[in-house]
Amino acid sequence: MKIGHVAKTTGLSVKSIRYYHDIGLVKGQRGTNGYREYTSSHVDALSFVHHCRSLGFTLDDCRALLDLKMDQSRQARDVKALAKQHLTAISNKIAQLTILEEQLSHLVHDCEGGEQPNCAILTGLSQEIPTTQQPHQKTKEPT
Repeated sequence: MKIGHVAKTTGLSVKSIRYYHDIGLVKGQRGTNGYREYTSSHVDALSFVHHCRSLGFTLDDCRALLDLKMDQSRQARDVKALAKQHLTAISNKIAQLTILEEQLSHLVHDCEGGEQPNCAILTGLSQEIPTTQQPHQKTKEPT
């Protein structure tokens, strides 16, 4: 199968497929004409990598997962450990983004807008804001 057809089948760009070939992630065979030729197992591997990438796995993780997928003597716990590690990283990133959202929300709220030159957003951005703090817990006001 030619690279253009593989691209249409997998949803990957030709550039990505060439890159994956060049780094040895999924290598098509070179024909006598110099073109890369791909088999259905290559297409399956590329589709797998594409799905892994869409879930945010790094190329190294994709390589490890692909190796585990191809290894019939693999242990599911190894796959789970890799996925769990990635899930933890995503959870940490979400926590960081939540903090950033809260900080930016406060800046936007504090800015009056309008035509005056004073801007709470610019003032707030000029101050160092710690990014490791925990988001403020919204507590219920006493009644």
